Amino acid sequence: MSDNGPAIRIPWVEKYRPNNLEDLISHEEIVSTINRFIGQKQLPHLLFYGPPGTGKTSTILACARQLYTPAQFKSMVLELNASDDRGIGIVRGQILNFASTRTIFCGTFKLIILDEADAMTNDAQNALRRIIEKYTENVRFCVICNYLSKIIPALQSRCTRFRFAPLSPEQMLPRLDKIVEAEAVTITEDGKKALLTLAKGDMRKVLNVLQSTVMAFNEVNENNVYMCVGYPLKQDTEQILNALLSGESFKAAFKTIEDAKSRRGLALEDILTELHLFVMRLELPMSVMNKLIIKLAQIEERLTKGCTEGAQIAALVSAFFICRDMVSLER
Repeated sequence: MSDNGPAIRIPWVEKYRPNNLEDLISHEEIVSTINRFIGQKQLPHLLFYGPPGTGKTSTILACARQLYTPAQFKSMVLELNASDDRGIGIVRGQILNFASTRTIFCGTFKLIILDEADAMTNDAQNALRRIIEKYTENVRFCVICNYLSKIIPALQSRCTRFRFAPLSPEQMLPRLDKIVEAEAVTITEDGKKALLTLAKGDMRKVLNVLQSTVMAFNEVNENNVYMCVGYPLKQDTEQILNALLSGESFKAAFKTIEDAKSRRGLALEDILTELHLFVMRLELPMSVMNKLIIKLAQIEERLTKGCTEGAQIAALVSAFFICRDMVSLER
């Protein structure tokens, strides 16, 4: 581990946040386009959207560091995120005041970063569109959100949109290796694979889970990563699948899932996700496979709507029993 005092306590997500555009690990087209905008001093209003942990905030902060010196940064950049109040009062007050004051000695525009803008009310967004138009000479806006549909069309049309797609494992692995080396972490290949699989393209999640696992265990391997986040281990999933596919009684299969859940504190939704991956590798007649996948999807939908897990475990066991009967009839 690093021996530089207070740095140990900094979350690795912040410690290894890219400081300039060259440090970003993906979205080369977006970075090169923004670099051209900055080089020509023609930066438009920007709208970054996409899943969490894909580099939206890091990209605009790196842009801001490229545009302004450290001494100018505080007076030239206003950053507001979901933890700040961003109702119509703040738009007409703090944002309007910042946008309307001109810079005398710095011959460039100011930058306002509105992170997690999909949490802003429609009234606040409507008030913002007029400010964007009125103070374009003096300020540029960067609107960042996860869901583009939550941003009103009038605001979308005033910005140049960039979509940040989830990162691929190939893009994340070099940065993961670099951090593992810098922090002297003991990690196995299956541990790396587990981190990248769990992250689903979210680099922030990779680092958070890695740091949590390092603090809880001496070695970062597949089992320790899954244990740390409370995700089903492969042997848990295999045990559940065997109980569902073998000739066990309904009661025994139900008890196997219940025991696995209570022993490890697993969520049924995570068990379903892992079961689905195993089911897709089974050699079943097409009609049986179709029926089983539809049943699993329906159970997952009911879980997301808040139905009790006990009834859905029974539904899961029933789905496999129905499909077992279908297979025996086809034979």
